[in-house]
Amino acid sequence: MGELKITFLPEKRSIKVDKGTDLLTASIKAGIHIYNSCGGEGVCGRCKVIVKKGKFVTEHSGRISEKERKKGYVLACRTTPESDIEVLVPEESRLGDIEVLTGEARTKRLAGLYTPAEKIEEQPYKKEREIFKHGPLSTKLFLKLPAPTIDDNCADTDRLFREIRKGGDIQIMQMGLANIKKLPRLLRESDWQVTVTLGSRNRTTEVVLIEPGNTSTKNFGIALDIGTTTIVAYLVDLKSQKVLGAKASHNPQVDFGEDVITRIMYAQEQSGLEKLHHAVIDTINTLIYSLAKEQKLTLDDITAVTCAGNTTMTHLLLKIEPSYIRKEPYIPAVNFMPVIRAAEAGIKVNPRGLLACLPCIGSYVGGDIVSGVLASGMDNTDKLSLFIDLGTNGEVVIGNKEYFVACSTSAGPCFEGGGLSSGIRAMKGAIQSASIGKNKLKLGTIGKSAPKGICGSGIIDIMSEFLKHNIIDRSGKLKDNEICPVRERDGVKEIVLVDKKSSITGKDIKIDENDIKNVIHSKGAIYTGIEVLLKESGYKKSDIKHVFIAGGMGTAMNIRSAINIGLLPDLPEEKFEFLGNTSITGAKMCVLSSEAMEKTGSIANKMTYSDLSTNSSFMNNYSASLFLPHTDIESFPSVKRLL
Repeated sequence: MGELKITFLPEKRSIKVDKGTDLLTASIKAGIHIYNSCGGEGVCGRCKVIVKKGKFVTEHSGRISEKERKKGYVLACRTTPESDIEVLVPEESRLGDIEVLTGEARTKRLAGLYTPAEKIEEQPYKKEREIFKHGPLSTKLFLKLPAPTIDDNCADTDRLFREIRKGGDIQIMQMGLANIKKLPRLLRESDWQVTVTLGSRNRTTEVVLIEPGNTSTKNFGIALDIGTTTIVAYLVDLKSQKVLGAKASHNPQVDFGEDVITRIMYAQEQSGLEKLHHAVIDTINTLIYSLAKEQKLTLDDITAVTCAGNTTMTHLLLKIEPSYIRKEPYIPAVNFMPVIRAAEAGIKVNPRGLLACLPCIGSYVGGDIVSGVLASGMDNTDKLSLFIDLGTNGEVVIGNKEYFVACSTSAGPCFEGGGLSSGIRAMKGAIQSASIGKNKLKLGTIGKSAPKGICGSGIIDIMSEFLKHNIIDRSGKLKDNEICPVRERDGVKEIVLVDKKSSITGKDIKIDENDIKNVIHSKGAIYTGIEVLLKESGYKKSDIKHVFIAGGMGTAMNIRSAINIGLLPDLPEEKFEFLGNTSITGAKMCVLSSEAMEKTGSIANKMTYSDLSTNSSFMNNYSASLFLPHTDIESFPSVKRLL
């Protein structure tokens, strides 16, 4: 078929590919991460690159303007080289370094579980605290066994089990054939002094590993948050309960599609599932190796892994066919995944180490949300709580310790920077805040660096300020004003927030009426999801005592701005609490406590999944939410007063 050389600039990174390979596929192989949100379908127009040298064939698209075409711009997913070629990937097309929440979530459960006793009084909800018993997914136990005699002549396996049971009431215990085979010689050569690693596998205690001598102080675990956009890993000392390190990375599956639907569709292509699986597994293994190396550990020292992720991410991690998740009646292959060997999924830790995935609820509400409920502690109070995860997907949970109702809203990628003309994810240079004072717009960026685009918290602030100062009307139409001049391009009104001379990309950073419309649809989906769950539960907004916000925007979002545009219900601001990354926090709790892992099963069993795609109440209420803040302004009394 023949090979061609593609060189990506400015890195000058070259790769040889088969003739007929498009530039986006080549960039993935080269490790150059180009922004694309449609899985290479030519729809999003985000994978723009500039061909500097060489022959190529491209499919012309309305996503490339005539002016850009003259400069050599093409869509990477729709361009195939016909000779050796040089391609410049401009700044605006690069994923960049995402601001990832690796820090501990601020929750009432953690106040009791991981905070020194003298600090507990400073934590909220101290009367509702529940402390999980320390009992890791895998535990090391040093044993000095009595040598056999004529009078004490039980089998080696029975002798080992007998000694283990002296440490606690263990009903069911098992050991694999591989360990039984090596047991006789190991016991005698170690003078009957061994360390056993005990794994908790679905109410059964398994002798996972047997080592000579005392290695009980070297036992470590990994907690994973596998998000649609990012992957976060914690290295945890299973004995001291300390987090020794935290690392994060892009989820490289974004190269195949920004959302779960696109990835499910890609998984159905030839070798698609294999590629998606290896993309996430290779990243996990890199993070684990890096964490272990920093602490001077070997991978054999890591004996347990817990993972929290949405239903699709969990299926792709385990290389399970996900296609039926998106086909009516929307059934996943598994919700309650049994504990397995981590090696079965391709995770490189101790070969006999265990992997536990937090349970999922339905097709679009997964273990990350169960993890969030666990970390928030909302299952431990009589008071009605609302949990909102504002990541790539918008999930909502309402309930208390008696029951929960959950849904996933079709919010789209707006709050992750997708669907916006100048949108980017939360990364260095992203506009994350905005305010208007003395007739002047002031913008704040992540890292206080030169602006590159607008992320989720930024677009919420901008729209709130525009609404307050009459720059947009309640339908989202831009109005002539003295603060931010309105111009019209290609029949669409827009406002330039940052001139191209001041932006890092060399292009204007702007917001237009299509962007505003997309945000209104996104915020409307989340707010309507909350409304529907309240109605189904028989509650009113005023019954909500706590609102927990987690996910990608769970630290930077301005609550007042979110209420102003109708994303969040109009409740007193003191009821809202940012939690941060509850998915990784819940996974950490579970690697440290089998009791916490059992609790996730209890939470999942008490949670009802409401499928909004077939819910007539959602569609009936959704159209009413497509105003700022809402068609029914009386539902937002504080915003009515403001306007």
